[in-house]
Amino acid sequence: MAKLSDLKKLVDEARVKAPTPALPRAARASTQPPASPPKRALAAAKHADGDIDLEQAFFDVEKLPPLTRARHAQPRPAPIPQQRIADDADALAASKYGALPTPQSWDIGQEHEAQQSFLRRGLPTDVLPKLRRGHWSVQGEIDLHGHTTDEAHDALADFLGDARQHGYRCVRVIHGKGLTSPNKEPVLKGKVRRWLAHWDEVLAYCEAPQHAGGGGAVLILLRGK
Repeated sequence: MAKLSDLKKLVDEARVKAPTPALPRAARASTQPPASPPKRALAAAKHADGDIDLEQAFFDVEKLPPLTRARHAQPRPAPIPQQRIADDADALAASKYGALPTPQSWDIGQEHEAQQSFLRRGLPTDVLPKLRRGHWSVQGEIDLHGHTTDEAHDALADFLGDARQHGYRCVRVIHGKGLTSPNKEPVLKGKVRRWLAHWDEVLAYCEAPQHAGGGGAVLILLRGK
């Protein structure tokens, strides 16, 4: 009997002499590495040879200052009561150093005298005392001295129209005390008050205090917009 070692030697020699079987075309194609397209191969070669160091290329670039950036969101203004501040400042300026008479020196009840004051129906009764005591600051005034009756009516109408357009709430009309009129009697004083009572924009009026014209002027509270 042949030995196992001899038999193994014969099998190995047979394997060496046997030809390698040919692989199918599809199998050979799958074993080969895919060829790179010409453009990609060229680009890869360029990048490999000429890579740019960005840190070195932009080392001298300075950052833009933040002030040059556009601000899209503007801060909203603070809710400051400008009109109330103006009213307080006007009242303070009028009362400084005792220039404003005390309430005791005013004519108590004058706010409700006939034709000396007016309050539109439906408004609180404290409107007239507030008006005479400077609760609303005077934002405009007109002097009717030297006007005839017709001229005074037209000038007053124009003045009140302009005041409404500007949003004024309190104005003063100076009509005079009639010192230069015949018999020293005021002509425009009563007429101006009657005219004001017929204007819907007028909410109230009263005779001005002594330091603001007294009997020769009238304070008017206008309707707000």
